[in-house]
Amino acid sequence: MLKLLAGLLAVVVLGYLGLCAALYALQRSFLYFPQPRSAAATAPFKLRVPDAEVLVSVRPHAGPRALVYFGGNAEDVALSLPALSQAFPEHALYLMHYRGYGGSSGSPSEAALQRDALALFDLVKAQHPQVAAIGRSLGTGIALQLARERPVDRLVLVTPYDSIQELAAAQFRGFPVRWLLQDKYESWRLAPAIAVPTLLLVAERDEVIPLASSERLFASFAPGIATLQVIDGAGHNDISQFPAYLPLLRSGVSR
Repeated sequence: MLKLLAGLLAVVVLGYLGLCAALYALQRSFLYFPQPRSAAATAPFKLRVPDAEVLVSVRPHAGPRALVYFGGNAEDVALSLPALSQAFPEHALYLMHYRGYGGSSGSPSEAALQRDALALFDLVKAQHPQVAAIGRSLGTGIALQLARERPVDRLVLVTPYDSIQELAAAQFRGFPVRWLLQDKYESWRLAPAIAVPTLLLVAERDEVIPLASSERLFASFAPGIATLQVIDGAGHNDISQFPAYLPLLRSGVSR
């Protein structure tokens, strides 16, 4: 009987370790959902970095102001270009297609996307002295890291999270996510260092990022730096369809 129990325990342990190994190996496929290049994509700008060629959808505009945009984990950012062009007619627009997305080469990771964001900012800043940043969902962590390391003029975070690690731990209960996860996107660690005006734009009925996660991030900013606005009735994926969305984006960039 003891041998049988020991055998069953060994099977359970081995099965659990196998699931942990599978979760570790496949984790980025749960986080990143690369989108192919769509018909909506304009003739893209090619950002060449040492190990990849990153495509950027651009709406050129002469003048001092520019906006860089970092989208969600399953977003074709080219589809956001018409609405952003309408909201920001006085800005040059640069929307980054993450590695593996929209014709960009390479594979996405937290470190690689952050490096690409810095490279894009440096290029844009050389042409436009005032550069604002917008991040949506996954892109909020990238935009926050950028604002910590570069002189971003304004920062807007749409459906932001405090930590991808915390979201993953809640989704995969019973697994040692904190030890397995490679791309943690701990935005709460970055927020206290942000010194530029920041708007957190939150969906009231967000089914992906709980309101509590956005509120914890908001609480991490130094007093007076950040403002939190909730769009009533909005969900994670349809927030941009609400009439208040573009005016709030514009207020976050121009205030």
